[in-house]
Amino acid sequence: MEHATLRGDRLFYAAPALACAALLGFGYYLQYLRGLDPCPLCYVQRGFFYLVLGTCLVAAIHNPRRGGALGYGLLAALFASGGAAAASRQVWLQHLPADKVPQCGPDLFFMMKNFPLGETLMKLVEGTGECAKVDWTFLGLSIAGWSLICFVALAIYALWLGIRQMRSASAAAAAASL
Repeated sequence: MEHATLRGDRLFYAAPALACAALLGFGYYLQYLRGLDPCPLCYVQRGFFYLVLGTCLVAAIHNPRRGGALGYGLLAALFASGGAAAASRQVWLQHLPADKVPQCGPDLFFMMKNFPLGETLMKLVEGTGECAKVDWTFLGLSIAGWSLICFVALAIYALWLGIRQMRSASAAAAAASL
């Protein structure tokens, strides 16, 4: 029974890692096969998807118990929250009136080559006018809107994973003491 539980827990951690990999794959499909160039905030969101993916992949390999599960869950939720913040910023920019949209700036590679790192990172987080552009929608939501939904779902799932393991460990301890 313990072996089945170990394998099952690993799958709980692998699922969000696979979801992030699929989302990143779709982003690369849109970029390289459909010709949609990512904006600075898109790159930030990709980075957070990679961080959630990496956290969940390491957790799947490690298969933590109790405090470790809570730690991985909190870390993945933190990264997903960062991604949700970036996606929220982009959704906000996309809904600004045209006269309030910030000016477009240079692309990321130009900024990395010519600007100090601090200024480049600030521009990434703030977003530019190109972040307000909506090139693709599905069911009325932009890519940023779907990313926001996915990040929120990942954060909730990651917190559930951490709390779930703590609760099952507490329940097992209570049952053993009877």
